[in-house]
Amino acid sequence: MGVSWLRSSLFFLSTLSIIMPSASAGERLDGTVFFEAAPRLEKVKTTFNEIHRRGATYYFTLTLPSDAGESLGELVITQRGGIDDIPLLLEETTAFVGTPNKKQESLSLANVSQSEDHRKITATFRQPIPPGTTMTLGLKPRKNPQYDGVYLFGITARPAGNITQDLYLGVRRLQFYDRSNDNDFRVAP
Repeated sequence: MGVSWLRSSLFFLSTLSIIMPSASAGERLDGTVFFEAAPRLEKVKTTFNEIHRRGATYYFTLTLPSDAGESLGELVITQRGGIDDIPLLLEETTAFVGTPNKKQESLSLANVSQSEDHRKITATFRQPIPPGTTMTLGLKPRKNPQYDGVYLFGITARPAGNITQDLYLGVRRLQFYDRSNDNDFRVAP
């Protein structure tokens, strides 16, 4: 009785594995694609931190670990704090392998969009970014905010695929300063 039960159980399990579709690494049975290991948000910085300043670039650098299981398809950056909404020059958005100080090859963007309230930016890569890559997205504002203070940005990574599970990487800040009052700190003659 024990042997026949074992045979029927093995037969059932082998039949079940043929009937049921299997999910690949980083993919659920319903087709939802996800990261097996979270991308790391390395650094967020600006080239100029004075208010009203033109010509700045805001750099968002992240590393997609080699065990991520899936490629990066999109980055979504949402302004979560700060008095001003920051409109961008979308056509001047850049992406590249490496960091702002060690740029390597350029990455092609299929689309960059910004919500009407200027608080949400979505950058879609023409070719998904493979695991094991450190990459940077550079956003160009029309000009830095009008008001000084801390501006918070939430960063979300989206794997490449039709049905995806987004992964919120965290929040980072850019600090902008009003340097017009720097004269207050001069030593009197």
